[in-house]
Amino acid sequence: MERPLDCLNNLAQNDWLIGYNSRQFNQIAQELYLELTQISACGTPPKIILFEREPLRFLASFIAACAAKCPVFICNPDWGTQEWQQVFDLVQPDIIWGELLHSPTPQLPHSPLTTPHCPLIMIPTGGSSGQIKFAIHTWETLTASVQGFTEYFQLKQVNSFCILPLYHVSGLMQFMRSFTTAGKLAIQPFKAVESSQILNIKQSEFFISLVPTQLQRLLQNPELTEWLSQFNTVLLGGAPAWNELLEKARFHHIRLAPTYGMTETASQIATLKPDDFLSGKISSGQILPHAKVTICNQQGEILNSNQIGNITIHTQSLTLGYYPITRENQTDFQVDDLGFLDAQGHLNIVGRNSDKIITGGENIYPAEIESAIQATQMVADICVIGIPDKHWGQALTAIYIPKQPNTSALKIQILLKNKLSKFKIPKYWIPQQNLPRNSQGKINRQQLQQIATEFLQNPIT
Repeated sequence: MERPLDCLNNLAQNDWLIGYNSRQFNQIAQELYLELTQISACGTPPKIILFEREPLRFLASFIAACAAKCPVFICNPDWGTQEWQQVFDLVQPDIIWGELLHSPTPQLPHSPLTTPHCPLIMIPTGGSSGQIKFAIHTWETLTASVQGFTEYFQLKQVNSFCILPLYHVSGLMQFMRSFTTAGKLAIQPFKAVESSQILNIKQSEFFISLVPTQLQRLLQNPELTEWLSQFNTVLLGGAPAWNELLEKARFHHIRLAPTYGMTETASQIATLKPDDFLSGKISSGQILPHAKVTICNQQGEILNSNQIGNITIHTQSLTLGYYPITRENQTDFQVDDLGFLDAQGHLNIVGRNSDKIITGGENIYPAEIESAIQATQMVADICVIGIPDKHWGQALTAIYIPKQPNTSALKIQILLKNKLSKFKIPKYWIPQQNLPRNSQGKINRQQLQQIATEFLQNPIT
């Protein structure tokens, strides 16, 4: 794959950005690149935090940083104050590109970290403690993912219709596929698509990526269902899709391609091809050429076909670690998921191996949410769980003991509004007089699931 500047020069005369000005993109990227090279000439390349809201400027800034070999940290502009403080404490940036519209600027620490500056691409992901982490990638790991994608689908150019956030690996990789293969890229907010204000493209020449909730909403509208059915391929990932949704997509002849991947692998490493989906196959598909998957038992022994075990991934697109710690050698990456490979080599996911909650394609870790709720000083005890939800995969549910009888969930949510992202605030709030803990204080999550199920079936009115 070519370097960022080569790709930029190749596209200089192309009208490849649909809905935006391609030449303006090129101009902004070139100007920022020159600025960064001048700064770098005086010393170490600057560390950049990037959270531009405007797509064209976000992408041009990203390419400029990559071309100038500056470490760039991609961020969600809608993070709350608490999350931004984590980021600034960790990164200690030299340059900040973007504008915080709703949150005050966090305090920058006074003492710099002794981490090396290097041309790395940091993509945000959750951590086991709920802390924001950055998966460390490079231009090479991202383009390895593109190469695996193009080889798998036998393409020279990839045209993408992007409605997912560009700061998320799922949106960023759509840009990377189009940018590095000289394909076309259409960018539009999902709300515009949902209201039928759609860019004029020839869908049969494009890939589109969706999460299950977006697919569900589009299939509720006959006009949008027809529009979606014209796409070459509809990639579906971010969270497990429920059977009812898959059957509805198949009924409407949507060329769906369920995928399996994550931030750490620079998007998908397994994808079910649309023809296999339409013929009735249910799986995450075959492993892409740039990756290898093994299924192991708890002792690390490789299992045979159709045996369920821990999923281990080896791929050229694998993260180098989590900032600021990098691995010297690429190693196998064991994930939290359980699954099996069938006789055809298709990957089948059967469940998760941890307490991680996935809602709407976002990874949530209960400890972070519980800590934020505890900080409101309005609860005596709290536990956050995920309950099955056909729209979101899992719905975030807070089971809590209020300190005062008149403490309402609404009051707590108001206090959380500027502390946590919207998707991290529980959807359901269930007050209790006590929580099922043992003598060591360990919560009984199975019992909490029963409490939540009974409460939602018979809510207090």
